[in-house]
Amino acid sequence: MNIFDKLRQRQQSLQRPSVPQDGDAPVAGFGTPAGIGSTGGAKDVKKTLRAHTGQVPNDFVTPVEVTADQRRIVAMAVSVLLNYPSEDIFDRLSVVEDQVDDLPLAIATDFINFAEWARSIGPRGLEEHYVETFDQRRRCTLYLSYFAVGDTRQRGMAILSFRQQLESLGFEISDEELPDHLCVVLEALAMSQGETHERAVELVASYREGIEVLRAALARERSPYVSLIVALCKALPEVDSDTAQKYVDLIRTGPPAEMVGIADLPFPTTQPDLV
Repeated sequence: MNIFDKLRQRQQSLQRPSVPQDGDAPVAGFGTPAGIGSTGGAKDVKKTLRAHTGQVPNDFVTPVEVTADQRRIVAMAVSVLLNYPSEDIFDRLSVVEDQVDDLPLAIATDFINFAEWARSIGPRGLEEHYVETFDQRRRCTLYLSYFAVGDTRQRGMAILSFRQQLESLGFEISDEELPDHLCVVLEALAMSQGETHERAVELVASYREGIEVLRAALARERSPYVSLIVALCKALPEVDSDTAQKYVDLIRTGPPAEMVGIADLPFPTTQPDLV
């Protein structure tokens, strides 16, 4: 049984609330969605910007050359370890540790560092850190549609778009799962093969600005979970100028509050007539 067979069971933790219920501030003040109405260019990435969440990082993770199989292993490992730490988390961690020798050293090190921390803090500490990080901080949400449309009326359409895109890859999703959860999207990437794998990579890359905001937020909180996002970013294509600008815009303005009067949806769809 390989890593995919051992780790594929998705957990009920994916049904956790998409947005925390406390008063923690979002990534930045609500405003226009990322990439819409921007007056800047890709050169803005080189500037030192500030938002009320702190200094905006102006660099991205350098990609590491990986094979498709290595990328699939990374995606599955991150999907499993980024999920809520259930009682079998250390069994799953052991399965991931057994695979690190098959990964480039730069990526294997990220998983080793996370594993060492997870074992040192123990199951209870891991659960408490997870809840404090992902359930109580909006900017650390694992629901990718939040970075595109915030908590607006278009959230439902964004989630539908995720479901359609994942199903177009041949990935089955139950009615109880929310398809915009990063762990679900990464599992779809892990299970993809051949041409479908390239399409899955493009899907994840299309939401890269949200992943980068998550990475920056975890780094700012000094959460060891950032190692998992860094490992993922190393296995993805390099951030292009358009995505970099969307990232800067998202940091600057935050997810939208409402988008009444805006014609174009700020997320990919498989059916253009949905707009």
